[in-house]
Amino acid sequence: MAMQFAVRGEYIQLDQLLKAVGLVDSGGAAHAAVDAGRVKVDGVLETRKRAKLRPGQRVRLGGEEIELVATAAGSA
Repeated sequence: MAMQFAVRGEYIQLDQLLKAVGLVDSGGAAHAAVDAGRVKVDGVLETRKRAKLRPGQRVRLGGEEIELVATAAGSA
């Protein structure tokens, strides 16, 4: 089962997402994971470290999957 991450605003950058959910320890580690071909977005290999991800998309790194959801209305 995928973990969910609520996107505040229109999008979140891929490197920021990987850090926010704790799949990597730093931005450098996020960039290294993308460079190594370990990250997929919606089932497709992602090569852009700062790809803009929006609610409805799914990100996979190793055995972990993150489903992006919109922040509930009225949430800060």
